[in-house]
Amino acid sequence: MESTKNFPTSGPSDFPTPKQQGYYFPAEFAKHEATWLSWPHKEASWPGKIDSIFPNYSLFVKYLAESELVRINVANEAMKFFAVHHLQQAGVNMEQVQFFFHPTNDAWCRDHGPAFLINPNTDQKKVIVDWNYNAWGNKYPPYDLDDVVPTLIGKHFNLPVYNPGIVMEGGSVEFNGKGTLITSTACLLNENRNPHLNQGQIEKYLYDYYGVEQVLWVDEGIVGDDTDGHIDDTVRFINEDTVITVVEENKNDENYVLLQSNLQQLKEMRLLNGKQLNIVELPMPDELIYEDQRLPCSYANFYISNKHVIVPIFQSDKDDKALTIIADCFKDREVVGIDSTDIIWGLGSFHCLSQQEPMI
Repeated sequence: MESTKNFPTSGPSDFPTPKQQGYYFPAEFAKHEATWLSWPHKEASWPGKIDSIFPNYSLFVKYLAESELVRINVANEAMKFFAVHHLQQAGVNMEQVQFFFHPTNDAWCRDHGPAFLINPNTDQKKVIVDWNYNAWGNKYPPYDLDDVVPTLIGKHFNLPVYNPGIVMEGGSVEFNGKGTLITSTACLLNENRNPHLNQGQIEKYLYDYYGVEQVLWVDEGIVGDDTDGHIDDTVRFINEDTVITVVEENKNDENYVLLQSNLQQLKEMRLLNGKQLNIVELPMPDELIYEDQRLPCSYANFYISNKHVIVPIFQSDKDDKALTIIADCFKDREVVGIDSTDIIWGLGSFHCLSQQEPMI
């Protein structure tokens, strides 16, 4: 289902691209003004379980609100009232929470939310890119409400909105803030996204509309991931030249070979300055099955706020080890684990649920 965008569309041949105007997508570990969320309400995403996610979802908001604004998309006053109730129960500082009446189909703001780009050296320091959104290859229609969220946010804040006109999801791309983007062929080259584009053409869109200079590719995602291999479950930048990547320690696990392949590819990569990546290996949690479905549990789906690194944990023997490894990587932030065993039934966790808005 195609949505009608409310701002003028600018494609590669129409107007100057964000990159041509000096804009770029900052790293997640750069300073935030806010974190954007879309309040969960789609029962079909957590069948039989949605009520169980709100305490730990609200705890996530509580940590976010300690160091930045939290901007939450809700459908109406009733949903706002429901959200406020849960957030207050969790002890959230409500002075840090703002609500926006932007109806959504689902909660995965990483993928349907705005991509904020900045250029500190111009009068208009922040812009939004509104990629097309098709619910990970038309898996979960309808998605018409989600598809227009970035443009609604642009209108509210009077920010220019670019519409590249192709499908792209925030969880499929990872940035170091210094010109490099990492993504996966499993997702971006999947024929259910942009079948009319080849790898080189997709890279051109990434350069033009994220303001990067280099695109690095790994092949694989993890088993159970209905996004076809989002990078935010496998490889994450923690500074401009270091990544955390998940590895499976059990050689009999389905993920073992996939993640070893990614690891080897990462070892062969070079950054723009010619340097190798520093690579930190992070274990995968124990396999989690719910109603005969393997869930895409990954400690790499953490979210970096101004003060915290918020990590999904899974009542696994690997939880403490993972938290220790991540804490060693973030000396300037407090690392907290929040139980995600109910949230992951929706096939995503804290990074999938959130999108940062950079500080200028």
